[in-house]
Amino acid sequence: MEFWLAYLATGLFAGILAGLLGVGGGLVIVPVLALIFAAQQFPATHIMHLALGTSLASILFTSVSSLRAHHALGAVDWRVVRGISPGIIFGTLLGSLVAAQLSALFLKVFFIVFIYYVAVQMLLDIKPKPSRQLPGAVGLFAAGGVIGGVSSLVGIGGGTLTVPFMTWCNLKLHHAIGTSAAIGFPIAAAGALGFVLNGTLAQGLPQYSWGYVHLPALAGLVLGSVTTAPFGAKLAHRLPVALLKKIFAALLLVLGTRMLVSW
Repeated sequence: MEFWLAYLATGLFAGILAGLLGVGGGLVIVPVLALIFAAQQFPATHIMHLALGTSLASILFTSVSSLRAHHALGAVDWRVVRGISPGIIFGTLLGSLVAAQLSALFLKVFFIVFIYYVAVQMLLDIKPKPSRQLPGAVGLFAAGGVIGGVSSLVGIGGGTLTVPFMTWCNLKLHHAIGTSAAIGFPIAAAGALGFVLNGTLAQGLPQYSWGYVHLPALAGLVLGSVTTAPFGAKLAHRLPVALLKKIFAALLLVLGTRMLVSW
C-alpha cells in the first residue's frame, strides 16, 4: 500500500508540472520511480527500463488532460503539432528501440547528465533568443525526430526540448507551453509502445508488468496526474513562470543527486 501511495503522490506532483511548464513530468517521474522500484527490490537490470517505459505510458494520459486545459485557453498551435508529429513518432520509436538494447547503467548515467543539464539551464535562464520562424515540413520532421529520440531515452514528454525550440522560433511562451503539452501525446504513445514491445521478451520482470511498463505504478501515476494537470495549466497563466522554473530546477538537482548517491 505504501508503494501505491508513493506512485499516487508522484502522479499528483507530475500532473501539476505537466500543466504548469508544458512537460510531461517525466523528469520527476523517472528518478522517483527508479528509487521506488529499487526499494521494492526489482531486478537492477530492469529498473531504468521500467522507469522510462512507465513514465512514457503515464504521460499518454497526462498530456491529454493538460492539452485539453491549454486548448480551452487558446494556447495550442495545432499547425505546429501536425507538422512536427511525424518526426516525433519516428524518432521516439527509434529511440525506444535503442534504449531497450542499452544497459541500465548507461541509461542511468545518460539520465543523470540530462537532468543536471536541464536544471542548470533553468537556473541560469539559458534559452535561445527568438531569432527565426518555424521551419518547413522537412525542418519540423528533423526537429521532431531529435526531440522524440532524446525523449524516449530519458522517459519524458519532450517539453524540456520543445518549449525552447518553439520559443526560439518566435512562439509566445504560453503558446509554446500549451503546444508542448499536445506534442507530448505522440511522444508518449510511440515511446510507450516501443517499451512495451521491446520488453515482451525480457526475463525476470516483476509481476504485473506489461513489457517495460509496470501497471500498478502506471495506475497510481495516471490517477494523480490527470487530477492535477488542469490545475497546473491554469497556474501557468497566472504565476511567474521564471520563478517556478528555478524551483523546479532545484528539485531536479536534488533528484539527480539522489540517484547519483544511490548508485
